[in-house]
Amino acid sequence: MTVESTAARKPRRSSGTKRAAGAASASKTPAAKAVATAQSTEPQLVQLLTPEGDRVENAENAEFLPYVSDITADDLRGLYRDMVMTRRFDGEATALQRQGELGLWASLLGQEAAQIGSGRALRDDDYVFPTYREHGVAWCRDVDPTNLLGMFRGVNHGGWDPSTNNFHLYTIVIGSQTLHATGYAMGVAKDGADSAVIAYFGDGASSQGDVNEAFTFSAVYNAPVVFFCQNNQWAISEPTERQMRVPLYQRAAGFGFPGVRVDGNDVLACLAVTRWALERARQGEGPTLVEAFTYRMGAHTTSDDPTRYRRDEERAAWEAKDPILRLKAHLLATGDADEAFFESLETESEALGKRVREAVRTMPDPDTMAIFENIYADGHALVDEERAQFAAYLASFEEGN
Repeated sequence: MTVESTAARKPRRSSGTKRAAGAASASKTPAAKAVATAQSTEPQLVQLLTPEGDRVENAENAEFLPYVSDITADDLRGLYRDMVMTRRFDGEATALQRQGELGLWASLLGQEAAQIGSGRALRDDDYVFPTYREHGVAWCRDVDPTNLLGMFRGVNHGGWDPSTNNFHLYTIVIGSQTLHATGYAMGVAKDGADSAVIAYFGDGASSQGDVNEAFTFSAVYNAPVVFFCQNNQWAISEPTERQMRVPLYQRAAGFGFPGVRVDGNDVLACLAVTRWALERARQGEGPTLVEAFTYRMGAHTTSDDPTRYRRDEERAAWEAKDPILRLKAHLLATGDADEAFFESLETESEALGKRVREAVRTMPDPDTMAIFENIYADGHALVDEERAQFAAYLASFEEGN
């Protein structure tokens, strides 16, 4: 494992004589010393592929190497294709929102390795509980990219059947899906199945009560669930050092299960660590917290302006760790891919962008009366009355009133 600092930015220090004196006094207490010790411990980072594309195999990451020992050149090209196609789809969705075709979009730009690596670690019978940014995981679960856009266009509430791909609908409420995942995992254990559950969330969500409740329940009931946190350094405009006093993955210890920080821009490491965590779950060893240390290259959503709170130098530093360029460098260095492969993939990705663009612009509007359906199994007088009133209201436009 390599070592990386907890955050790229130093937290602001409070000023004033009284505060300084109070801090000096507090620093002498056992609790303050414990906090200082935790903060001074450098977090460990699981990395199998450096930003330059070099493989890392040593005693420090030996525990995870067996989990990618079966990866072939074809597999590596497949992972690369997954990331490129996901980024192309994501870029097209962002452009469509800017053109007024979508109401909102949450980009995954920069987080492709975390999502593809973890997504490809899953078995078909595993179940996924995403947030609203897991477009790469959806790709791995064979959810058609165009189905992800219906909700953001306002024509449906999800666009796919969760049971078909074992991929739950996107969750907008921050952190609530971790409780859903925990409950589902507890059910899996009671059924005696050997499948696992994975819940995705961000660093900001880790401060939500729902997430901490999920940690508690999953630990107590030894639920076969993997909590996969994509720490992209910013909870909208709030940096990580204002959210926590210790590295995020170390929080797991307080709940009684292991936590691991992995290089979230290293698709190979994300694949290995997630396979390891899923195996623990299937073998009845309980939950695991995986912190994918990555970076959100774009805005939180298309309604956000990151230039108001983020420095250009910070983004530039993370661009040098780009997950796609990293794997491309490795493929070229090993001779596992040539320019013809990359050119053909470029053509394929452009075709995907065109398909997505055409699909969005031709999506039919929903039946305006559908909101009154599937509410009560046997009907309801008040709903019938509301349906009639709304139908009359719509008819008034046709009559020119």
